[in-house]
Amino acid sequence: MRVRESIHAALRRGVREELRGGTVKAKIHVTLKQGILDPQGKAIEHALDSLGFKNAGNVRVGKYMEVDVDEKDKVKAEAEVKAMCEKLLANTIVEEYRYELTA
Repeated sequence: MRVRESIHAALRRGVREELRGGTVKAKIHVTLKQGILDPQGKAIEHALDSLGFKNAGNVRVGKYMEVDVDEKDKVKAEAEVKAMCEKLLANTIVEEYRYELTA
């Protein structure tokens, strides 16, 4: 019975990998631009200090996202991720973003 279950699990993995054949994973970091006040970062910095972490400073809080992009062409995938960041994921007036694409 276990052999049969492993075969089915392997087949399911194979199907998922085949479907992901053209998928690129985008790892996106969004942070406030330098000079923009970060009240959440300041609150964390204060809490760290009161917990005895005296060496922590200049805490900045941001967002991290992972997005699977179904695109085989890495140049097109990068253009799509950039458009996502510009149009929705980052407020480019006060935030900056960076991303990394992996297969």
